[in-house]
Amino acid sequence: MDSADNKKIMSPGQLVLRRFLKNKLAIAGLVIICLSVVFCIVGPLFSPYGEYEIFYIDTNTGEEISMYDTEALKRPGVGVNVKAPISAKHWLGTDADGRDVFTRLMYGGQISLQFGVAVTLIELVIGVLLGAVAGYYGGVVDMIIMRLVEVFYCIPFLPMMLIVSAFMMTLGVRPEDKIYYLMIFMGIFNWAGVARMVRAQMLSIRETEYMYAAKAAGLSVARQIFKHMLPNAIPIIIVMATMDLGGFILTESTLTYLGVGLAFPYASLGNMVNAVNKSVIMRNYLNIWLPPGLFILAIVMAFNFIGDGLRDAFDPKK
Repeated sequence: MDSADNKKIMSPGQLVLRRFLKNKLAIAGLVIICLSVVFCIVGPLFSPYGEYEIFYIDTNTGEEISMYDTEALKRPGVGVNVKAPISAKHWLGTDADGRDVFTRLMYGGQISLQFGVAVTLIELVIGVLLGAVAGYYGGVVDMIIMRLVEVFYCIPFLPMMLIVSAFMMTLGVRPEDKIYYLMIFMGIFNWAGVARMVRAQMLSIRETEYMYAAKAAGLSVARQIFKHMLPNAIPIIIVMATMDLGGFILTESTLTYLGVGLAFPYASLGNMVNAVNKSVIMRNYLNIWLPPGLFILAIVMAFNFIGDGLRDAFDPKK
């Protein structure tokens, strides 16, 4: 009887993992994210083309010439191979500037995934720290931090990012560095929601008996917060992080589509979709804008599925 009962006993972590693995949509989302990471990180190592490589065509022979073949480019009648169709050489064709769409999809996915992860980490560092301090101390400290949270909630995000982009252009920030400044600014402007959630958790945790025991034992404030309080808020932090990852990737695509994000010729999923601003391309060249659009959709849905699965897995009512 004892051995049979022991087999049925599961730790909280095992219960969470078991619930998560039972969620088919969450597992599907996890598989999509893993495949996307492999595609974006490992794929460029095997791609025969570069991110910025432009292809030209010899109008006399029909031969395709790379921008790196300087001798062949000197021939008369060589022009840009604009919007080449899908073929064995270019699996998704080329874009309006003669660049391989499939290769740029890998590099664009890299930027979008890095953007989502970086912004999420920045907002978590700021939000968790301020939320934990507000929840632990309460009183005046809590009031000051919560008023600061309300101020950040009131800031209109898109107009502010447009202003930030204009300042970067005025200061002469290089186009390839622009995306990294946007990561920092987005993380700073989006920490308020995390702080509010963490604060709510801290307010409930600080009233528990083991926290009274920790205070009575003379533990330092830092040890009480980071050793005893924050570990109990990890589930809600993980769920918020996974939900925000997809949202930030979608936001990056939106900002780049509006001209605020990564500038051409550098690839991101947002500026690849930006090619659809011409009706001719939208109607006749689906291979240019549809793959990055579907890729964004798949990544965002996958992170949402994972977030929903983690939320259900950590739910104590289940």
